[in-house]
Amino acid sequence: MANVFAIHSVGDSLVTFLRNTYPEQLRVPFPAEFKLISTGQLSTAEAEFDDAVTLMLHRVTVSEHLRNARPLDRPDSTPPLALDLHYLLTAWSQNAQTEQILLAWAASMLHGHAILDASSLTPEAAWDTDEVIHVVPSEVSSEDMMRIWDALAPSYRVSLTYTARVVRLDADALEPPPRVVARRLSLGEAS
Repeated sequence: MANVFAIHSVGDSLVTFLRNTYPEQLRVPFPAEFKLISTGQLSTAEAEFDDAVTLMLHRVTVSEHLRNARPLDRPDSTPPLALDLHYLLTAWSQNAQTEQILLAWAASMLHGHAILDASSLTPEAAWDTDEVIHVVPSEVSSEDMMRIWDALAPSYRVSLTYTARVVRLDADALEPPPRVVARRLSLGEAS
């Protein structure tokens, strides 16, 4: 289980993985940036990226399989919030060859490395050592894909969708603030 930084950690870890594994033999003829972006960055029609691969979280759902599963080692605790993260992986280029090579390479890398363990996730989420996130391609209908892009300002770009599952948020991971305890004492002479 992880703390509230887990959602960002998964996206950031995926982009870092792609950036760090982009091979030199592709980097020279097809230079590219790898970015984790927000939906706000795609809110204007001018939102364009030159030769880039972007990863955008477009939906978060509660895992239907682990909705109220309690940890075995803490049966009396609050169950973790189990989430599935839905990402849109998009290649950006004005050149068809560059766009398609970037998308094909990124897809093949995520296919071959579909498991993120605690060692490959950024540490700010305080992941458990046995934590594993599966990154799997997800099917989105053409209609749903068009709805996503209609909600965004730039024109449609060829994209793939992925689901990262299961991200478990520990309700107790962040220490609650200390309780306020007030006591009034008055000093004076005893009568």
